[in-house]
Amino acid sequence: MTHQAHAYHMVDPSPWPLTGASAAFLMTSGLAIWFHFNSVSLMSWGLVLLLLTMYQWWRDVVREGTFQGHHTPPVQKGLRYGMILFITSEVFFFLGFFWAFFHASLAPSPEIGGSWPPTGIMALDPFGVPLLNTAVLLASGVTVTWAHHSIMEGERKQAIHSLALTILLGLYFTFLQAMEYFETPFTIADSVYGATFFVATGFHGLHVIIGTSFLAVCFLRQVKYHFTTDHHFGFEAAAWYWHFVDVVWLFLYISIYWWGS
Repeated sequence: MTHQAHAYHMVDPSPWPLTGASAAFLMTSGLAIWFHFNSVSLMSWGLVLLLLTMYQWWRDVVREGTFQGHHTPPVQKGLRYGMILFITSEVFFFLGFFWAFFHASLAPSPEIGGSWPPTGIMALDPFGVPLLNTAVLLASGVTVTWAHHSIMEGERKQAIHSLALTILLGLYFTFLQAMEYFETPFTIADSVYGATFFVATGFHGLHVIIGTSFLAVCFLRQVKYHFTTDHHFGFEAAAWYWHFVDVVWLFLYISIYWWGS
């Protein structure tokens, strides 16, 4: 940074965009081969390459931001804008699922019996496991906010404890969701109800797993003294993402589990 007259980060040449693109190509091609020929070898190689790329690319970003001082205030501002735009794209991603759900449920077609839930579908009890999952995610929103305030106030141990609690709540939510899937009396093949239910809740579950991994990395970074009171955007991005996941679940619970039942 001493040899440049501006505060922006000129990124060094890196192989990771190329290996990431190669991994994406291998995984999508491997997925098609798995569907048609029941072979997972190409997809597995793509997944291994993707995991290696993720680890090494993010390791480089942590080094640049934490140890090399490249993440100056203007760079952090750009990262914030990038995260905001990413979450906005995720909002529209889930909007498509809600659109499909309300399109099918507000005016049920004769093919599904003219009713919602469709004739023959036994909906889940919204006041059972789904309500417990709602409480778990709302509690995790409180603990991740606790962690954020602890980092800003320099309370390192409190930040570690609250982050660990948030991760445990995320894992518990995923466990409950998996148990619910095993016990549902309908499948993804059961009309538009099964399709919208499993696609919407399944993608939300995937986002919970991703968010839990995001927070787990922040937990390890906090343990290694990477975050300071005014330099912790890596955690802020994870917290934003987690709050987004919470809000999506509230909409899912109210519309699909409660109103849709």
